[in-house]
Amino acid sequence: MREGSLEAPTRHPIAWQDPGFVDPVEIDRELRRVFDICHGCRRCFNLCDSFPRLFDLVDESSTQELDGVDSKDFKSVVDACTLCDMCFMTKCPYVPPHEFDLDFPHLMLRYRAMEAAEAKLSFADRELAATDRNGRLATMVAPLANWATRRDNTTVGPILRRQAALHPEAELPTYASQTLVNRAAETPELNREAPAFGRKAVIYATCFGNFNQPEVGLATRAVLARNGVETEVVYPGCCGMPLLEQGRLADVAGQARTVAQGMKAWIAKGYDVIALVPSCALMLKFEWPLIVPDDPDVANLARATFDVAEYVVDIARKEGLAPGLDKAEGPMTVHMACHARAQNMGQKAAEMLRLLPEAQVKVIERCSGHGGSWGFKQEHFPTALKVGRPVARQARDAGAGFVTSECPLAGVHIAQGIEKLGGDAPVPTLVTHPIQLFARAYGLA
Repeated sequence: MREGSLEAPTRHPIAWQDPGFVDPVEIDRELRRVFDICHGCRRCFNLCDSFPRLFDLVDESSTQELDGVDSKDFKSVVDACTLCDMCFMTKCPYVPPHEFDLDFPHLMLRYRAMEAAEAKLSFADRELAATDRNGRLATMVAPLANWATRRDNTTVGPILRRQAALHPEAELPTYASQTLVNRAAETPELNREAPAFGRKAVIYATCFGNFNQPEVGLATRAVLARNGVETEVVYPGCCGMPLLEQGRLADVAGQARTVAQGMKAWIAKGYDVIALVPSCALMLKFEWPLIVPDDPDVANLARATFDVAEYVVDIARKEGLAPGLDKAEGPMTVHMACHARAQNMGQKAAEMLRLLPEAQVKVIERCSGHGGSWGFKQEHFPTALKVGRPVARQARDAGAGFVTSECPLAGVHIAQGIEKLGGDAPVPTLVTHPIQLFARAYGLA
């Protein structure tokens, strides 16, 4: 048996329909097998907080080995996992096809599936994961919703956050008054002289792009239209990442089938699919095929899906970009989101920004700490800031005029981390997504 593997990591389909998948005895046995390997290796000590928690449990036990740790204490390790996949993709030498067959994030997912099966999810968590319902309601009263959830709201804000178990200092996403789907009714003018003319793409709005930041989708459409790409905006429903975080795999499977059906006709007509948020692209490309491996529509969608920056770079490489790009407005710092890295496609956001004339791009490839809804929670927000502090410090000290992330929630968290650091250094301007800087260079702000 080799000590570690140099082969590309592979993943098994998730056997969530097998009764043994949520069996507490089997899960405890697997946790102890995997945690003992992790304890002996400790290569992941500097990723998320799961590993320091695990190693502290071992080191503070009576035996200083895993057999001295009570199984009830494993929950703290599971709760700290954000499913970022970085241990699996970049650190662990024992992932499949290695015979140790270690997949830490999917084991944490299995534990959460057990909790969901035992009805241990809190009411607040279940309601927060209803992103489509929440988005529809909030956009109807966006000014009121944004006022109520502001950090400086001292009237209803503390009550709402307490009920939802959200930290009083966490910067929450704002809602738009009009969804991306509604704003996409006006089609941008298509540049028929562009080298990529003839391409067609359907933009999967995602819940965040549809309800929170339509500007990302509008910038994407504008850039693609300038490059001759005919686009439509479609939103059959949420990708289910918030449900995945809670181990609600049957619900994720339902979302996968719904969205795949909604995209089926577009793919059949030759349209590519572009997901506006890397977490959603990861779901469509990789997680869904593992959850519903026998669904041909899900498989076709996975093959057709691109991340935003990945698609622009693909155009640049294959056909060439349309002329008209002005030089970058100034130095840019781009944070590579963990769920973009987990797609194993390279630093596409940085590659895209380097296509701008005279571009100065600094890359930060480290966890921002936010971890989706995890980073907003009362119990996790201080840890999220701690984990993200090195990123915030790098972004502050880079001297760039702009900071951006492929993950819009990570960008907000980084900005809040910079605010917490203080100091007299100039604060970079936060841009929600790198595609918006690209649109500006085309004069499409």
